[in-house]
Amino acid sequence: MHGSFPRLDIGPLSEYREDHFMIARFSDYVHEHQSLVFPHRHSFYHLVLFTEGSGRHTIDFHHFQAEPDQIYFMIPGQVHTWDFEAGMEGYVVNFSDSFFTSFLLQPEYLDTFSFFDQDSSNNVLKISENVRERIGQLFEELLAQNARATHWRDDMVRVLLLQIFLIIEQSDAVDRRKSAAKGKNATVRNFIRLIDKHYDKVRLPGQYADMLNVTPNHLNALCKEHMGMQAGELIRNRIVLEAKRLLINLDLTVSEIAYRLNFNDNSYFTKFFRKETGMTPEDFRKSPAI
Repeated sequence: MHGSFPRLDIGPLSEYREDHFMIARFSDYVHEHQSLVFPHRHSFYHLVLFTEGSGRHTIDFHHFQAEPDQIYFMIPGQVHTWDFEAGMEGYVVNFSDSFFTSFLLQPEYLDTFSFFDQDSSNNVLKISENVRERIGQLFEELLAQNARATHWRDDMVRVLLLQIFLIIEQSDAVDRRKSAAKGKNATVRNFIRLIDKHYDKVRLPGQYADMLNVTPNHLNALCKEHMGMQAGELIRNRIVLEAKRLLINLDLTVSEIAYRLNFNDNSYFTKFFRKETGMTPEDFRKSPAI
């Protein structure tokens, strides 16, 4: 089983990173990239809408059954794999982290959507029946616009993608509580963004509070109100997530992973991981969760 995890970083899609955007019918995409059956991570945003077929896919150790009218969203850095049966169809879109930078006044605008989330349990949605037809039309328009070599092509693609995101965010598919929690407080959003940048070096809530110009108590209160957990737990969860992502790469020893995550030694990392997950790093590597 572990032989199917040769690496996390993915090379065959680098040409799409250079172009900043790619859309294809899912069957064509899978046929062209048949080797992508092992867990891998992208440096770009990735989303798939299924219209036909069935199978399984995993995003950051959460397992999902693929089915028609399901859409999944992935942010840069997340790890996923899939096992689809024949006859899968739909649409796949990849776009770079900078694709919307020059288009939107608010650089972090995509972060406000509930489905672009580090918690992969929020990444997969069933498209509501009342918007399915419109969403399908927008994906077809994306394909058509992408085929046109016009000066406004990229901006038309951006507008169509934003329509898709906004329609889905406002649809019945989205958990209103999760959507409100993510979009309501700018300090919490900035805190999560800072964790994602500095989790391997900055571990204390007080250090993040200084970056955000708030007191540690205020930061803690905001996290408990909007996320349902303390600031320290959010930091630890992000470290654990990255540890799990690294552990499925068997080219790295546990000691090397501990070093990458800036733990003083292997035993301290093992103690931390066991306290947070209930198992040792070695046990995690043997578990069916991956």
